[in-house]
Amino acid sequence: MAGITLEQAEAKLQTWMEAEEKIASGQGYSIGDRRLTRADLYTVRGEIEYWNNKVKELEAAEQSRRNRMYRFVPRDI
Repeated sequence: MAGITLEQAEAKLQTWMEAEEKIASGQGYSIGDRRLTRADLYTVRGEIEYWNNKVKELEAAEQSRRNRMYRFVPRDI
């Protein structure tokens, strides 16, 4: 199983950052006797931190794969 890719983690991070922006522009509103409250800002910031760390982790893993150096010693048999 391949797991989550860097692109997927970046997309999730972007989604949560957009959610934070929407919450910051207005936590809730009322129309008549109905009220809508957006998600908890504390929870959204926790998700942003999680996905940001996941992106950094995947970038580091990708970087270490790219910079891996191999040394071969030819031998006569």
